[in-house]
Amino acid sequence: QVQLVESGGGLVQSGGSLRLSCAASGSTFSINTMGWYRQAPGKQRELVAVISSTGSTNYADSVKGRFTISRDSAKNTVYLQMNSLKPEDTAVYYCNSEPNYYYTLQGFRSAWGQGTQVTVSS
Repeated sequence: QVQLVESGGGLVQSGGSLRLSCAASGSTFSINTMGWYRQAPGKQRELVAVISSTGSTNYADSVKGRFTISRDSAKNTVYLQMNSLKPEDTAVYYCNSEPNYYYTLQGFRSAWGQGTQVTVSS
């Protein structure tokens, strides 16, 4: 299976920037997409951004134009560059990986990191 470790969270003022990193280890050959989700207090976990093995990306409307997801396949690492941060971006950010369909049939499952706190002060 895959293990994910996030880093880079912290406290930043409104308008500031942060860069999150997520390093994957284990059965990384099985990974298809990697992405970032977030969960604010009292709210459901929501998709922030996702990137496929071919580099195609998808973003939540609330972060388009401000956040950029990228992936270094050689390092098995995905990044989330967050600019123009707003107080409503405050949440725990989780890294996620999804296996290729072929490996899903072999028993490989989704993986989640432990989460990293991002707090944006107004």
